[in-house]
Amino acid sequence: MASDLVQVGRVGKPHGLDGGFFVDDASEREEVFAAGATLYAGGQPATVVASRHGSGGRPVIRLDRHVERGAQLAVARATLPRLEEEDEFYVFELVGLSVEEEGGRLLGRVREVLEYPGNDVLELDSGASLPLVEACVRQVDLAGGRIVVAAGFADPD
Repeated sequence: MASDLVQVGRVGKPHGLDGGFFVDDASEREEVFAAGATLYAGGQPATVVASRHGSGGRPVIRLDRHVERGAQLAVARATLPRLEEEDEFYVFELVGLSVEEEGGRLLGRVREVLEYPGNDVLELDSGASLPLVEACVRQVDLAGGRIVVAAGFADPD
């Protein structure tokens, strides 16, 4: 997916007979699925022509063109609202950042951010998993490309 696009979901199972479908792994930003919104499905623009909620409150949308099940749904990065707080960031911005302990030991790079009921978890390319909680994550330095975590959360070498 192009770096100017940010994933907001995936085309899920069909819903109804009109071409609608459930959005899997849907963003919490419901406005991206509103009727009239532009999404990129499989990298190509598409317009949301119908939007509603299905079972479990999951978004059900219909686009102005056919898209394959499993296709990634994205929005243009430029359309994301600007974050006002200094310590706010989007989860996708963490992927690829290096992670080091307060003492300077490099633990790896963020491969993925996993969503769990209690808190999100940073999954590193080294195999380590770290909770995305204040007690663990001491600093997120987007400009510097790093995350500093407290000692004791990763396995000692």
